[in-house]
Amino acid sequence: MRYAQGGGLTDAERTTRERMRLQAVKRFESGQKNAEIAAALRISVRSVERWRRAWREGGEAGVLSKGSPGKPRLNEVQVARLERELERGPLTHGWTDQRWTLARIKTLIGRLFRVSYTVEGTWRLLKRHGWSWQQPTRRAIERDDDAVEVWKKETWPRVRASRRSAGPGSSSKTRPGTR
Repeated sequence: MRYAQGGGLTDAERTTRERMRLQAVKRFESGQKNAEIAAALRISVRSVERWRRAWREGGEAGVLSKGSPGKPRLNEVQVARLERELERGPLTHGWTDQRWTLARIKTLIGRLFRVSYTVEGTWRLLKRHGWSWQQPTRRAIERDDDAVEVWKKETWPRVRASRRSAGPGSSSKTRPGTR
């Protein structure tokens, strides 16, 4: 089953689903058909079929929640330390520039905590703790922001105006009725 944002169910949602499965068990025991149960509980017939099979094979214990699918590999103290280390920057950890990549963070987690994450798992961990994806803006070292502003204010309006006043022989397709 897929969930939005790769999330899965919370503990409360898991408990609600379990209660629904236990209601279905009562209906199995009373002899109701799968379609009737699905309509009454407002779920798919396929889910009822799956739950009935689990109930037949394991009884009521077969439909109980198994709990969270996995424990986090890093506890809250470790995540807090990871965040502090990320804030210190990549240079302090031996990389030659100021960009954190998922591969670098994965390596850092391995160095600090002796825990192995995949690149995707690293992204999920960061996203779960409020980090966002960012791409640095690449700008030329020689860029002169003041000169750019002057160009935008003085030169660009003249260039734009001369394009607008282009005559009928112009290759511009911005004027209606021209081909």
